Amino acid sequence: MLSDRTVVVTGGGHGIGEAVATELGRYGANVVVNDLGTSPTGEGSDPEPAATTAEAVREAGGEALAHYGDAASMAYAEELIADAHDTFGRVDGVANFAGIVRNDPIADIDRDDWDAVLNVHLGSHVALLRALVRHAEEHPLDSERSFLGTSSGAAVGGHGQLPYATAKAGVLGFVRSASDELRGAGIRVNALVPGAESRQNSYFPASESEDRDIPDPEYVAPTVGFLMSDAADGVNGLTIRASGEMIALVSDPQATRVAYRAGGWTPEAVAEKFHEVFGEHEPLDRKRYPLE
Repeated sequence: MLSDRTVVVTGGGHGIGEAVATELGRYGANVVVNDLGTSPTGEGSDPEPAATTAEAVREAGGEALAHYGDAASMAYAEELIADAHDTFGRVDGVANFAGIVRNDPIADIDRDDWDAVLNVHLGSHVALLRALVRHAEEHPLDSERSFLGTSSGAAVGGHGQLPYATAKAGVLGFVRSASDELRGAGIRVNALVPGAESRQNSYFPASESEDRDIPDPEYVAPTVGFLMSDAADGVNGLTIRASGEMIALVSDPQATRVAYRAGGWTPEAVAEKFHEVFGEHEPLDRKRYPLE
């Protein structure tokens, strides 16, 4: 299904990225495995995880190139895409699983931690997509290219995870905007919301919505394989949930109840009607809930 396709998988040294990279190799893809080799919280660096996954890709039947670097760096992202093209002759897609997590109560959030989390999650998305767009302008293909951003169930609200949840919600806005801008330019952009075991899960504070079995990351890989293939031509701007035996489309934000008042509203008029109009149909104290 992916024979002769070249896919860049960032954050491919562990967890979901590792499982996806290996499975893409099983489908016949050339896989460029990027990882900076940090801890789940972003400390340190090590070229070994990318190299280990690249070897697993080869054992699965694909060709692989290990690539060590920071996917949030615009200069490095350009180098990554260029090396992928130089090695395999084409770049068909990017699946971005780069990410870190740092959690503190809101009153204890450190600005450096906030910036680090948003930079890895959002910075890597813009750096990689920018590099892919520039590459596509110089190296057109007859087929569409695919860019896959990775969000999280935390995008609907992550208890004790303000930086991470904010970053993952930002990925959804990024994908909606980028997919619209690039429509017709030969690059489709979609968001993946995986539900799978990863190194980061142990760093998330427990809550009722997380008190459930977490599927293995291998279950996510087939959906990514589809999105990187020609079978997904025209699939653009979607948020797709993949978890265990389930795949699903996630709805975009939309108005659920609407009220109008001739002449506009006053604070008193809003107070009079708000609970009556909205409270009858919607919970007015929203709690976290999983995306399933």
